[in-house]
Order: sequence, then structure tokens, then C-alpha cells
Amino acid sequence: MSNTIKTTFLLGALTGLLMFLGHLFGGRSGMMIAFVFAMVMNFGSYWFSDKIVLSLYRAKPVGEAEDPGLYSMVRNLATRAGLPMPRVYRIPQAAPNAFATGRDPKHAVVAVTDGIRQLLTDEELSGVIGHELGHIGHRDILISSIAATLAGAIMMLANMARWALIFGGGRDEDNSPIGTFLMAILAPIAAVIIQMAISRSREFQADAAGAKISGDPRYLASALEKLAMASKRLPMASSPATSHMFIVKPFSGRNLLELFSTHPPVEKRIERLNQMARGR
Repeated sequence: MSNTIKTTFLLGALTGLLMFLGHLFGGRSGMMIAFVFAMVMNFGSYWFSDKIVLSLYRAKPVGEAEDPGLYSMVRNLATRAGLPMPRVYRIPQAAPNAFATGRDPKHAVVAVTDGIRQLLTDEELSGVIGHELGHIGHRDILISSIAATLAGAIMMLANMARWALIFGGGRDEDNSPIGTFLMAILAPIAAVIIQMAISRSREFQADAAGAKISGDPRYLASALEKLAMASKRLPMASSPATSHMFIVKPFSGRNLLELFSTHPPVEKRIERLNQMARGR
């Protein structure tokens, strides 16, 4: 199954899960409301996801005069990748990380933290920028934004269903309260697993693209090793809903939530990149 078909199927599964929760919570009318809600949220994700996430991290636009080295690097790599020049933003945080956003390549943004500029060499940073341009070229950011929006809506409805049952409301004569309560607990877990399946496969693809765009897989492999170590020492102040957007997890998981990470293990990513370097 191709990644495009797989992603379409998984996004459909998220929408179906949201509609099922709506039916559980309000019957047929609840299902229709959930469907309309999903469409509205998808529309909002398409048009406004970049503005929302940039505002969330207080990102500032970077012009060529402000940081000619970074601006020139992004422009050269975008040209090599056959992409329009994305807007460049900086995030005023010491934790080293980066992400891309935007609904399509013509409206794309590459954002880097102050910390990543200080930690990485130019070659390593080119691997990171290449990775983010890979996401832009594959239109991964739009897909992951929609997935995150739907997963968030499912979690919100599940919480509403649980509270309604606790206080004696939201019970359908066709559904037992115990069954409804269990589904309200399991649905968010299923949503996270689906979102994880969408994000993880695309990280490997973006790594391969980043290695090709930057010219050497070892640049990105070295960058990932440094970033993984730094994220443990200096976790980034970030929202879990947007953690899938960053090149490495902004924080270090130390509990069962680690099992539901949207990123594949950094060690496996580095291993694949080193294999690419040996095969050149």
C-alpha cells in the first residue's frame, strides 16, 4: 500500500472515529454534527494552521539582511529541491529544533530555534533544512495538521462523553453506559495511534529527502544525534498537539506516552541515513 493511499485511509479512519463518537454522544444527529465539525476543522487547518503554530511559538520572520547565512542556505536548498523559496522564521527558544508548516509549497514556512543555530554546523543545519523541505515537497505538514486537528476533536468529544455519563447525561437507549464509557476512553488512544502511524512513516521519507537535498546523508545523521542529546538536556516548551511537527521530539518521554510517539526512534533514523551514506 502506497503512503498516499495509507494516509488517505488513516485520515478517513480518524474522521470515522470522530463521527462514531458523535453518534455515541448524540445519536444520528450527533454523528451529523461531528461530521460537519470535522469538515469545519479541516477547513480551518488548511487555511490557518501555519499562522496558529507560528503565533504559538512567537516565531519572528527572518529577512536576508537579518541572517544572510540562514536565508541563503534555505534559498539554495529550496532551489536544489525544485521548490519555491519558503518564508524563514526564527523561534526565540534556546532548545534546538526546527519545523516546517504551510498548506502547500507556495505558502510554506521553515522555522528554526535560536538554539539550533548555535548547536549545529552549517553542514548539519543544511541536513535539517533539507529534511523540512522534504516535508514541504511531500505536503506532509498539511496532512499532519489535519490529523492533529481531528485527533484533538476526538479527544475533546471523548472527554465530553465521559463527563456526561458521570453526571447522568448522554445515554442512548441503544448503548449501555459501561460500553459508552469504555469507548470514550479507548477512542482517544485509537486516535493517537492513527496519528502516530501517519507521522512516523513520513519522518523516514523526509530524512531521505533531506539527505538528498543537502548532498550528504551524514550531515543530517550528525544533526539528529546532536539534537536528540540536546532535547534530553534542554526540553523545549511546546504543545503536545504540535510535537509531531518538529524534526525531533521537543521533549523526552519517560512514561507510557513514549509508546505513542509520533517520531520513530532517532537511532533508527540515524542508522538508515548511515546506510544511505555507505551505499553512495
